Amino acid sequence: MSKVTPVRQQYLDVKKQFPDAIVFFRLGDFYETFDEDAEITARELDIVLTSRNVSKSKRIPMAGVPHHAAEGYIARLIERGYHVAICEQVSDEPVNGLMPREVVRVVTPGTVTEPALLPQKRNNYLAAVAPLVQDGVLVRAGVAYADISTGEFAATELCEGDDILGLVQQEIARLAPRECLLPETFAESGALLLGGEEVHVSLLADWRFDAQTASSALERHFEVSTLDAFGLGDKPQALCAAGAVLQYLQETQRGSLDPLTTLATYTTGDYMVLDAATRRNLELTETLRGEASPTLLSAIDATVTAMGARLLRHWLHHPLRDRQLLAQRVGAIRALAEDSGLRAALAALLKSCADLERIAGRCALRSARPRDLSAMRDTLALLPETQALLGLDAPALVAIRAACAPLPQLHALLARAVREEPAAVLREGGVIAAGFDAELDELRALTEDAGAFLLDLEARERERTGIPSLKVEYNKVHGFYIEVTHAHVEKIPDDYRRRQTLKNAERYITPELKAFEDKALSARERALAREKLLFEQLLESIAPQVPQLLKTAAALAELDVLAGQAGRLATLDWVLPEFPESTGINIESGRHPVVEAQVDNFIPNDTLLSPTRQMLLITGPNMGGKSTYMRQTALIALLSCCGLPVPAKSAAIGPIDQIFTRIGASDDLAGGRSTFMVEMTETAAILRHA
Repeated sequence: MSKVTPVRQQYLDVKKQFPDAIVFFRLGDFYETFDEDAEITARELDIVLTSRNVSKSKRIPMAGVPHHAAEGYIARLIERGYHVAICEQVSDEPVNGLMPREVVRVVTPGTVTEPALLPQKRNNYLAAVAPLVQDGVLVRAGVAYADISTGEFAATELCEGDDILGLVQQEIARLAPRECLLPETFAESGALLLGGEEVHVSLLADWRFDAQTASSALERHFEVSTLDAFGLGDKPQALCAAGAVLQYLQETQRGSLDPLTTLATYTTGDYMVLDAATRRNLELTETLRGEASPTLLSAIDATVTAMGARLLRHWLHHPLRDRQLLAQRVGAIRALAEDSGLRAALAALLKSCADLERIAGRCALRSARPRDLSAMRDTLALLPETQALLGLDAPALVAIRAACAPLPQLHALLARAVREEPAAVLREGGVIAAGFDAELDELRALTEDAGAFLLDLEARERERTGIPSLKVEYNKVHGFYIEVTHAHVEKIPDDYRRRQTLKNAERYITPELKAFEDKALSARERALAREKLLFEQLLESIAPQVPQLLKTAAALAELDVLAGQAGRLATLDWVLPEFPESTGINIESGRHPVVEAQVDNFIPNDTLLSPTRQMLLITGPNMGGKSTYMRQTALIALLSCCGLPVPAKSAAIGPIDQIFTRIGASDDLAGGRSTFMVEMTETAAILRHA
């Protein structure tokens, strides 16, 4: 170990801290990976595997990617379930001859925040399950989830019934997290719990789910002395799960978690029960083949913002049992459907809105980019007009109007500080607007005056030397220079110093030009440093406004969903559901929302279920429409419980707490079960829960 180079020792120290992650180690303009990390990186990214000397007699594998293109490479590794620790050079001043480096964050499937790595129209949840096992039996479990890109953070506890594992499976299927944290001792059960390929499982030491550790972490983060206000007093396992999520985010983000402003607690009883098989068979957001369309979501999605698309997906996976809230959604859609001019105006405004939810999250993490701030500025400019348009008295729209209150001070700050069209990245400069900072304006003037100085110098030197083709120019490699063709070399003055020789010309520097070069290049570097400082100060100014920005983003997302559904109600032969208190389902001329869009002529059917007509037995030949009829009834009921329009002449949906379905036949070869046994097992599960 004593024979390795200092940089190698520095890398080994970092790798020791993050043994389970691929370490992207910054060396100059590249992120380098070494040893086994390099072999994995080269294989997964299909890049060249090279080697590097670390001592006189030893070479190690090495693979690197350019730092400016790293996002795309990291995305591919994350997609394959790897964790990536990003080790940056944290200072330009060497310490004992070595540049200081440290890991600034760890990117995992559930903790990404970069726009290029995130799916636009779905949340990127990190979830945790905290089980309580007594005598080998799972008796209680906490489930928590967070989306660091939007600030959503919630937890629940599952303790009812004899099938806690089944309840946990249902909740994980509802959330569809990208990554799920489990205790190591629960790993075997975890394999049963999370068999889907979409969920990346990260196993943590059991102490990470300790109640005392979790409580301390949450109290420190929210700066409170007790967690009673969060409703966790009677939910110890939910507390453990929430603590595990928070600590994992603190370790991976390596800094502030300002987007997580509160922790919401909920009960699964707030929502209809939909188990994983039901969600899969009803093809809510992906087909049985795993494709994005045709699905229920693709059939009804009329949103124009990414925020609205994510909210609509959330609603479909969280159908409500609260009839009052459903009535408010229906009332808002009805009010918007009656005013086509208002819908058109709102659609035009919403199309111009940026993804304020995720931009606010990146501002809280201090990772926002210049164009994030210009997009935020332009979106805030739309709030007064949006609020003015919402004069309707529907309760849901009144709440949205209040949440869309303008933020004039923040908008004025962004309007003064950020250029109309800033550069894509801060390192290029051209982000802060002229007139915002006198020192920056002065430094820019020094660099921008270079053109006039060079033209004046060129004219003077042509006159002094008598060389009509003399040129004064600049490039990033050689700086400023005077170029003279070989034909005029004999006219070169004594104060010219050769800088570069070309095939047909010579390039020179003079004391006057050198002095200007030092001044101009220094001014450019100082201008970039000043701009970086001002941008960081701007993010600090925005951070206290993040909670209000997230509320505004949530209101705009809800308005987008409601307006889109109102437009569909006005243009399609769909109706708004009714919610009688009596038990039953009464659908007149119901259709399947997805199949109807795929065929020329869909034949509608009625559905009537009541206390005296509790079961229907549907018979008919293959391809006769039995499954379609079953699915359309379930989908109409589900859409109703989301407060959305349904494809029917009328639909009266009484209280519903669960939907179960078993459609289609498949065997389970790995489990040694025939198609018939799979069907009987799942039918037994439906009957038991019903």
